[in-house]
Amino acid sequence: MELVISAEQNTSDKDIINKKMYEFNAQHFRDELKGRHEEVNLYLKDETGKVWGGILSEIRWNWMEVHYLFIDSKIRQAGYGQKLLSEAERIAIDKNCDFIKLDTLSFQALGFYQKQGYDVFGSIENAGGEYTHYYLKKDLTARS
Repeated sequence: MELVISAEQNTSDKDIINKKMYEFNAQHFRDELKGRHEEVNLYLKDETGKVWGGILSEIRWNWMEVHYLFIDSKIRQAGYGQKLLSEAERIAIDKNCDFIKLDTLSFQALGFYQKQGYDVFGSIENAGGEYTHYYLKKDLTARS
């Protein structure tokens, strides 16, 4: 058998890798955590349906991971980021998540997340050549 490396972008191959990785990981988690995977996406919309911001996240095992939180620059500093993050936290608590993890770059929203109770647990210097990439976590077990 000869194998080749392919960089072809297609959904079916990506789904195979995701499924195989999930199956492998599931062998190591408690039974009550198996099968826990769902997207949790929240959108901030106006009366016309225009999207002004949102959170793209997912619940895996016993945590929620926020991939993106975005607020249009025209409405930043109006409290919508806090409202979206609070709603995501409420959902995570309702779904029995123990913590939320996310990441941000030094020019993005580190201070915002820290004000919301997130703690830095790691960082990488020289991201993008001049920034710091921060990894944050908020424990939810004390709140539930």
